Amino acid sequence: MTTYNKENGRKNMRLAGYDYSRSGLYFLTIVAQNRLPLFGQIEHTSQSEPNKMILNDAGKMIENRYYEIENKYPDKRCHEMMVMPNHFHCIIENLESSARLPDAHSPDAHVGTSLRGRPESNRGRPENDNHRYGMHNQRYGTTIGDVMDWFKTMTTNAYIRGVKNNGWTRFNGKLWQRNYYDHIIRNHESYLKISNYIIQNPANS
Repeated sequence: MTTYNKENGRKNMRLAGYDYSRSGLYFLTIVAQNRLPLFGQIEHTSQSEPNKMILNDAGKMIENRYYEIENKYPDKRCHEMMVMPNHFHCIIENLESSARLPDAHSPDAHVGTSLRGRPESNRGRPENDNHRYGMHNQRYGTTIGDVMDWFKTMTTNAYIRGVKNNGWTRFNGKLWQRNYYDHIIRNHESYLKISNYIIQNPANS
């Protein structure tokens, strides 16, 4: 359900009251600012063959950064994805909480963990704060929104480097639109339908 934020005049596309750190599957779409076709193009083939998405170097970067989500957030799993000329579709899974955290009793549980990756303190945080930090600044128990923020930041930084070093097409302001679309996948039938939609997106364009 889309709600409206009176303070900044923007639509809130999240489901009101829903905990987006809950285990489950989420269908997500983010769109390039001004819908610029920055990531490649659709190749229109013959009637006997489906259209294909041809990624440029920026599109390949988006694809690669997607699978880095599992390294940053070990309790997330990356399922189907598709980079389109001006947007990106994916399905991300939040794992069950029992599979999220490293064994706190293991002698190596915090060896090598950077100071940045540890909570500074509990000051200002609720006692039941679910955000945990593991080795190499990995994060556990985060929301889907946190993951999308990180993904947007990483891809934006990489794209800016591509503009400076490789002559990628410039963008004004931000690489991605501020908000994103999400859909909570409730059952296996819905998962199959959305997975097929993602995979067939270029062919149906």
